[in-house]
Amino acid sequence: MTTRAFQDVVRELSPGLGIYLERMVGNEATAEDLLQETLIRISRGLAKFEQRSSLKTWAYKIATRVAIDHFRLSHQKQNIVELDESHKLSDQEEDFSKTFIIDEMNACIREVINSLPEDYRAALILHDLEGLTAQETADVCGTSLATAKTRIHRGRKRLEKALENSCTFYTDDATLRCDRKSPAED
Repeated sequence: MTTRAFQDVVRELSPGLGIYLERMVGNEATAEDLLQETLIRISRGLAKFEQRSSLKTWAYKIATRVAIDHFRLSHQKQNIVELDESHKLSDQEEDFSKTFIIDEMNACIREVINSLPEDYRAALILHDLEGLTAQETADVCGTSLATAKTRIHRGRKRLEKALENSCTFYTDDATLRCDRKSPAED
């Protein structure tokens, strides 16, 4: 492996891997740490990469293992949702209100996603948020295509049910809103 080849991999895959890891763990700082660990593992294994899958699939598989290791080692799930760069507060109250609503919904949905089993969470994030095909998701998760499809389907159903149990959705002035249900409403 040449330093140049590794630099090409880093340049090509780092942005997507970083976003994926942040979605997995829900915290930008933790995701950055996990990205560094992922890149270290890629660097160590790049010379032995056998091209039985695409480089992207192989890298996402490594990132998934790093995230799962993080959850196993920390015995805690991160429920911190960072403000997205595209949602910076403006001077106008209306923008602030919309940003607050979006942040509240993101926090609620992040908590629900974090409550899913790791296998379902990984499959949903890879397929529905990262845009990987079901086969690529299977390759990353180290499962058969049928298992990946099952995890995606069951993950969606669990997410839907958990959102129904946790949130009340409604529209106000053509804006979708979400209020968390109190434990008595469950």
